[in-house]
Amino acid sequence: MNDKHRYVKIVEWSDEDQCFVGSCPGLFYGGCHGDDEKQVFAELCEIVDDTVKSYLQNGKFLPPATSGKDYANKMLGVA
Repeated sequence: MNDKHRYVKIVEWSDEDQCFVGSCPGLFYGGCHGDDEKQVFAELCEIVDDTVKSYLQNGKFLPPATSGKDYANKMLGVA
């Protein structure tokens, strides 16, 4: 498994922005946005890949992985 696969990638609709917003909590703030959900996800994956490469090329430790945390079931308890 590549390090880039260890991070949760979220694409969601933003009523405020009237577009899809992609983010990767735990790895970086911000993300990407656009009108096409699939394009936003593809761009988000590229950003994650570039961010992981940058960390490694600069000798920095990657933040803790966010995958495998079962966020969906945890959010059910919040609702």
